[in-house]
Amino acid sequence: MQIRGLLLLLALILLAATAEAGKNKKEKVKKDGSECEDWRWGPCVPNSKDCGLGYREGTCKEESKKLKCKIPCNWKKKFGADCKYKFESWGGCSAQTGVKTRSGILKKALYNAQCEEIVYVTKPCSSKIKSKSKGQS
Repeated sequence: MQIRGLLLLLALILLAATAEAGKNKKEKVKKDGSECEDWRWGPCVPNSKDCGLGYREGTCKEESKKLKCKIPCNWKKKFGADCKYKFESWGGCSAQTGVKTRSGILKKALYNAQCEEIVYVTKPCSSKIKSKSKGQS
């Protein structure tokens, strides 16, 4: 009978310890100590040149913060690194202009960025002619 009581007491202690550990994890998530919820974030500013690692500044009431960020070096700079678009397939080549076009619809605007809903991109037409004879004999 004493063994059952000891096991029950041990189980209760273990349960209390795991509940306390779970509470500490939740407290660690909010590490910045800020209670402000209406943060306004600026664009990502690279440390050097126009791409790579950098930082973005945010303000909320009288508080300010800096977050690390990164602008990919192959990024379409005219859209901004905080505007993510879903692009459709490339259109046909225009004989008049020598370029092909496709459009992108805004998928996500990060950090409340001001993004255009639809963007258009162009690129020169390929001078190579694709052959369909691959794999055929």
